[in-house]
Amino acid sequence: MPEKKTLERANKAKRSGKSASTQAGAFVKEQIDHIREGKHGAKSAKQAIAIGLSEVRRPVVKLKSPNKSTTSAATRKKAAQDTKAAHRTKKSPSMESKVKRSAASTRALKRESTKATSPKSLSRQTHAAASRRSAADRLASAKKGWATRRANAAAHAKGNSRSRHASR
Repeated sequence: MPEKKTLERANKAKRSGKSASTQAGAFVKEQIDHIREGKHGAKSAKQAIAIGLSEVRRPVVKLKSPNKSTTSAATRKKAAQDTKAAHRTKKSPSMESKVKRSAASTRALKRESTKATSPKSLSRQTHAAASRRSAADRLASAKKGWATRRANAAAHAKGNSRSRHASR
């Protein structure tokens, strides 16, 4: 279950009109923090991100399923399961079996290293993910980010000018 502050961070991003992937960042950050604190480990940075994204699809964020061309069938199937779990209304399995399953997965993760979230490994993962995107795609993403920052800065400046004049 995600922490309360993570849900609040995701809801804040949602209210301010951020994209689903930005909202998901709060959950991924939480998993990275857990691994760095030593609560559990991960085989790779990619696994740490995957755990965070799996959590995202369940409670708050309406995250799209991954592209067929970029991910394996198993990953797409897991994403579909997570999305379905968010909308499940039918009676769930017994609490005992849930607890056993949860404990088993936690034990398995605790055996893994915490090096998966070192700055070096996260940087390597980010660089590899970026290199799989085309130059045009990266450029479009940068332009979109720039436009968002410009719009936010303009709104912020507009709000500040009103408050400055109001005090006169």
